[in-house]
Amino acid sequence: MATWEGRSRGTVFGYRVFIFLIKHIGINVAYGLLFFVALYYFFFTPKQTRSIYRYFRERRGYSRVKSLISAYRNYFVFGQTIIDKVAINAGLAHRYTYEFDGIEHIRQLARDDSAGILISAHVGNFEVAQFFMDEFDKKIHLVTTDEERQAIKSYLASIMAKPKTDFIIIKEDLSHIFEINGVIAGKGMICFTGDRFKPYTKTLQEVFLGKPAHFPSGPFLISSRLRTPVLFVYVMRERNKHYHLYARKAEFDNRDAQSLLRAYTASMEEILRKYPLQWFNYYDFWAA
Repeated sequence: MATWEGRSRGTVFGYRVFIFLIKHIGINVAYGLLFFVALYYFFFTPKQTRSIYRYFRERRGYSRVKSLISAYRNYFVFGQTIIDKVAINAGLAHRYTYEFDGIEHIRQLARDDSAGILISAHVGNFEVAQFFMDEFDKKIHLVTTDEERQAIKSYLASIMAKPKTDFIIIKEDLSHIFEINGVIAGKGMICFTGDRFKPYTKTLQEVFLGKPAHFPSGPFLISSRLRTPVLFVYVMRERNKHYHLYARKAEFDNRDAQSLLRAYTASMEEILRKYPLQWFNYYDFWAA
């Protein structure tokens, strides 16, 4: 089964350099540095590069040369999404444009007298969505396995705007379940990332991009049992600092987690057909 370390890469110094460049020289200069940063990761993180190469070669059917080029471009685009997230959090949201596709579904969830469920993935840049949406009556609580190193987290918190989302970190002692239940009981809005899990997590299996893969069971078991609409939500990066939000109602059989997972994998396949470079899971996702 695919395994993942549960941490993001990077150092406080690296973040400081990019934030200095973004604020004092410009976002485009920071993008320019990515040429070298992407090369570094391409050559010096062979395990990650091999995994993303196999995604393009085996799951997308690209040639060897196109797969290698796409792997490098994937690192570059991922770097751009990180710079964008930092820039937008640091007060430069006005430098970006945004397009809404299905935002009315999210607004309806925010108005409903029930819990609202969103399911996203490690594609695109969902975390920036909060800075382009209208203020909702309900705050979005993002459930994630992604634990940044504490030093990085503290540094970013010291310079960035107060986030409009709360984060619930999945923990081995399962204490996050109480936080999730509290949001649901309070009829809040909660967003799961349905494509990543830690080794101790229970999983469901479904065919994704032509091969069986494992997914965390929790988001789909919880969401399929609540009598509230479930939305698949993605925020994808496009050219010229433009982001495109997609929100789609999930069609599935009530209390059938497998049916919901099947709808989710179909929605991810559709979004990745449009944005094949924005798949950001750097491990062997389809390992048995």
